[in-house]
Amino acid sequence: MTFTLWQVAGVSAVVAAVVAVIATIRMRRKDIKKVDYMMDALEDGELNFRFKDSNRFNRTLNRIRTIFEKQRQAHEQDSWTKLIRVLTHEIMNTVSPIASLSDAMAKSVDENGHSELDIKAGLETISDSSKNLIGFVQTYRQLSGVAKPVRKALVLQELMDGVIALNSELAASCGAVCVYRPEEPDLMIYADEGQISQIIINLIKNALQAGAKHVDISAKMGRDDEVIILIANDGEPIPVSAQEQIFIPFYTTKKEGSGIGLSISRQIMRNHNGTIELVRSDDRQTVFELRFR
Repeated sequence: MTFTLWQVAGVSAVVAAVVAVIATIRMRRKDIKKVDYMMDALEDGELNFRFKDSNRFNRTLNRIRTIFEKQRQAHEQDSWTKLIRVLTHEIMNTVSPIASLSDAMAKSVDENGHSELDIKAGLETISDSSKNLIGFVQTYRQLSGVAKPVRKALVLQELMDGVIALNSELAASCGAVCVYRPEEPDLMIYADEGQISQIIINLIKNALQAGAKHVDISAKMGRDDEVIILIANDGEPIPVSAQEQIFIPFYTTKKEGSGIGLSISRQIMRNHNGTIELVRSDDRQTVFELRFR
């Protein structure tokens, strides 16, 4: 059986087309894997990857990575600036009265050691201010010393039952109700029980202090097998101007409060390779989201 030149050329063209299609499919599979890898890295905040600049697609991915890196650096710089501003404000508020009162007391003492000022009251004021400053420094040490999580399998229903029981008396005294309603049964997380309980207790207390009468906790599975916990309340909303700053250490909208609860919560979630975010705060609801990967 013989083939004409046209037949050979046709077969060759078909073979070449099939080879090209197969090569394209393989290339696209590699590209999809690269995109998946990059998305996982971006979600985890890990930007220490780079693809070889061997083709236009890789160069595009590298440009996206560079953009995210610049945005993260700008955000971190802004966060550090705000943190330093808050630290400076708190320290100056404590140290300035001590310096001023000490100077006034020193100038009021005459050659015989007598003073028109009440030395005892002045020393008590200085002592109180010094203790406040020590307390502030100890709070900072607490913020910077979050322990590594000791993880184990936790049944969410049992965890939430325990947390709600611990806060039942406080909720009742505020005329509030705290409930847990999972969207799916038998949800579990692999986490440090004490640390995660601390986060949820802090969010419940914040809600009660904001005047909430209902604290609704729910949980569900995410698209990527994440466990998502939502903690909602109907208390006073967080001011819009404060919503981007509530996770900054020592930032607080309360008259009494250290301003480290949410900062510690974020550190704990990061140590669990998870996240905590404020997803909503308006006249109807304030909702925090915890994601466990």
